[in-house]
Amino acid sequence: MSSPVLANLLKLVDTPRDGALLRYSIGNEYLKAGDAANAAVQLREAVARNPNYSAAWKLLGKALSEAGDAEGALAAYRSGIAVAEKRGDRQAAKEMQVFARRLEKSLQNKEGGT
Repeated sequence: MSSPVLANLLKLVDTPRDGALLRYSIGNEYLKAGDAANAAVQLREAVARNPNYSAAWKLLGKALSEAGDAEGALAAYRSGIAVAEKRGDRQAAKEMQVFARRLEKSLQNKEGGT
């Protein structure tokens, strides 16, 4: 079941208002609804439309992590860190560095346990 906000946002897809911000917003709503897989699809589209959108990279990492794709999430965070640092967005870079380190540790623990 989708929220009224999500339904209204989805109506704007493939219209002149479709862009990175719309896709980010849709991804965020899917994530709130617990649908990480659809969130990741929309957030991938957001960063494809605007590769310099550090907030979208951060949310993509979160969505992929919640969808169980730790390696994809780590790659998204690394891309986002590079974008954020290039743009001078130090806070976003720091946040993504923390999330990336947690994922790296988690992946190392899984590799060590197998």
